[in-house]
Amino acid sequence: MTHAATRARTAYKPARFPGAPLLGTQARHLVGRFSYGVTPALAAQVRAAGGAHRWFERQLEPGRVADRRAAGLRAWWPSFDRGPAELWQRQDREIEGGWEVMEDYARWALVRRITSDRQVLEVMTELWENHFNVPAVGDAQFTYRVSYGDTIRSHALGRFDDLLHAAVTHPAMGIFLDNAVSTARHPNENLGRELLELHTVGRGQYSEDDVKASARILTGFRVDLWDSWEASYSPRDHWTGPVEVMGFRDPNAERDGRPVVRRYLSYLAHHPATAQRVARRLAVKFVRDDPPQALVDRLAKVYLDADTEIRPVLRALVASPEFKASVGSKVRDPGEDLVATYRVLRAELARPPAGRAGDEHAVKAMLWQVGNLGTSPFSWPRPDGQPIDSESWSSPSRVLASMDLHWAMAGGWWPSKGITYRTPRQWLPRKRIRFDLFVDHLSQQLLHRRSTATLLRACCEMCDVAPGDVVSADHPIIKWDFHRLLGTVLDSPAHFTR
Repeated sequence: MTHAATRARTAYKPARFPGAPLLGTQARHLVGRFSYGVTPALAAQVRAAGGAHRWFERQLEPGRVADRRAAGLRAWWPSFDRGPAELWQRQDREIEGGWEVMEDYARWALVRRITSDRQVLEVMTELWENHFNVPAVGDAQFTYRVSYGDTIRSHALGRFDDLLHAAVTHPAMGIFLDNAVSTARHPNENLGRELLELHTVGRGQYSEDDVKASARILTGFRVDLWDSWEASYSPRDHWTGPVEVMGFRDPNAERDGRPVVRRYLSYLAHHPATAQRVARRLAVKFVRDDPPQALVDRLAKVYLDADTEIRPVLRALVASPEFKASVGSKVRDPGEDLVATYRVLRAELARPPAGRAGDEHAVKAMLWQVGNLGTSPFSWPRPDGQPIDSESWSSPSRVLASMDLHWAMAGGWWPSKGITYRTPRQWLPRKRIRFDLFVDHLSQQLLHRRSTATLLRACCEMCDVAPGDVVSADHPIIKWDFHRLLGTVLDSPAHFTR
């Protein structure tokens, strides 16, 4: 009887391999939404913490979580600790281009997300770097972009009013949205407008007069572009006089406008419209693309009651019935897919060579990998940041690109340098194992869930075997076809979602 005929008569009933305990559905859901993929190691950390909610609480205080492996990555790229003037001089002298430093910055973010034990901090840092988007590309803001990322990370789980002030007054933001050249005589409206439209209250909440006043309030923050690159506050460049923005009124009589900026940004951070936008953004990221207004309203109230503190809002979100009902509803974006794939494959990465050499090295190649899926970290050119909804990343071309990524990494073909993949034999839990049990083992290892009839059938058809066939080290699947099996598991909907 042919394999095709055998398959037609086969009942694809999933087997149950006795592996390590799996997190329950809701625990996996919580950990998966607030991490870059549940791995056996992460599941062990969750169990050691006493469960998913205790793990989550501990993650909300990242200083309590040791993260030596991720902390050591920064030393791979010495230019991250160079000052703005030195970075510019190195570009001007053609020693190292700013674009090269920024490509390394994107790589650093990806590798950090792969390796860090502070997964909630990494997820929230990415969320806010998108919300307060400053692209890493550009011949000016790159000089301050690493510092900007450090600033966002330091406030990612704190108060939104502090985060807002730190982001809006940072030299990188000032350079990108022209506030670094905005003066009392010639106020530039770019940052004043985006502060209202994107960072706080949103469209429809303000007038053009509000934009003009917003820009005047923000004058005085300067960067000595193209020369010393020194960031400073210039009182003589601050516009003085009464200002009014959406109910915020201030005499703005002092030359040093930094106190009025602090008051203004605090006002915006505490505005009910900002509360709605922050709440909705968190709900879209962690619940679903169209979160119920009732959930947004509850989260907005928690935000205001907590004086813009983010952690109470996250606690309320994960405790909500809407969050619990949203299992499997969020699609991984390109970066999340790439990072999750590296994590579950347990690929070990080596330090990349310095400079332009070694483009085939894994840490360098992963920037090409994620770009092929649709976007690279910090490359979104507009101030609004890359989309966080599922629909934007659910096109057929994206699916095919991800399948290509999974296939190449399942076979260990690309990248092939500076990386150590687990061998097919290392994935075998026993010397001899029935194929259906093997599929269940891989499902637990890669997807952190039991196999299904659909997954078992897909694996059987891809590998041209029956569920009861026995696999050992000398079986064709292990010897030369293992990429088919591993790639099929990675291509399952469970890996495409978080």
